[in-house]
Amino acid sequence: MPLPSQPVTLTVEQLSELDRKLSAVRHDINNHLSLIIAASELIRHKPQTTERMMATLVEQPSKIAAILTEFSAEFEQALSITRH
Repeated sequence: MPLPSQPVTLTVEQLSELDRKLSAVRHDINNHLSLIIAASELIRHKPQTTERMMATLVEQPSKIAAILTEFSAEFEQALSITRH
């Protein structure tokens, strides 16, 4: 992944937008991790919920990966990082 060969200049607005997006990413990932913890605890305390909670557990990693992929693309675009 080639990095820019020259310094990259971002406006205050661009930095603010990246910061806002990073904050949203942290929030969303924390929410998905909380669902994993809650589903695991529920399974431990109420094994009869296992089948229903497994669906919740299985969905979370792909949702986290999608959030990170989207933010990475926006971050790379803002910093002029190209993928080959």
